[in-house]
Amino acid sequence: MKKLVVLTAGLSSPSTTRMLAEQVAAAVEAQVTKRGEGVEVEFVEIREYAQDLAQFMTTHVPTQHLRAVQEKVTAADALVAVTPVFSASYSGLFKMFIDALSTDSLNSMPVLIAATAGTPRHQLVLDFAMRPLFTYLRATVMPTGVFAATEDFGGTTDMAPRVERAASELASYMVRADGEVAGLAPAEFTGGTPRRDAGTQVSGGGMDFASLLKGHTGD
Repeated sequence: MKKLVVLTAGLSSPSTTRMLAEQVAAAVEAQVTKRGEGVEVEFVEIREYAQDLAQFMTTHVPTQHLRAVQEKVTAADALVAVTPVFSASYSGLFKMFIDALSTDSLNSMPVLIAATAGTPRHQLVLDFAMRPLFTYLRATVMPTGVFAATEDFGGTTDMAPRVERAASELASYMVRADGEVAGLAPAEFTGGTPRRDAGTQVSGGGMDFASLLKGHTGD
């Protein structure tokens, strides 16, 4: 059973940020299930930790309430992070939550980023604010982010294809077989000739690096 934590930084209730988070989470759950794996989804409403975060910023000591959710995030197999856009960037409350995490909390964790705003002009927040933030924390950020403006909730546009693509990317990381490494394909050896197909895996067998580099001049 995989664990997916969904961070949502909406301030109102109901919240378009929460609505987008639920849509993305449902798509990820469907994609993981499609791959034959179960998934447990847990939502974290960051506004519920506002006082805890304010206290942490002044004392650097997390409350028990905050520590518990930090442990949930660290123990997750994947993360969906959704924030409203304020002043052309993620919300201050969202940033406070991320700042309160240990610098090693998200090492190699697959993360799907998403954001909401009143106008499509803010969609670059994904690549110029959120992506650098999670890259700094050494997370593995999915290539596809999901942005939703107010008009996207009115039925005038169709976000479904983008949500499905992002969800598929995250699900692929969540159910990757043991030993697989992003960017490489599984090596199969038949008669001493390596064959690489789609997928990602580094096998314990086959040629070692010394053999591969033998006679190589470095040019």
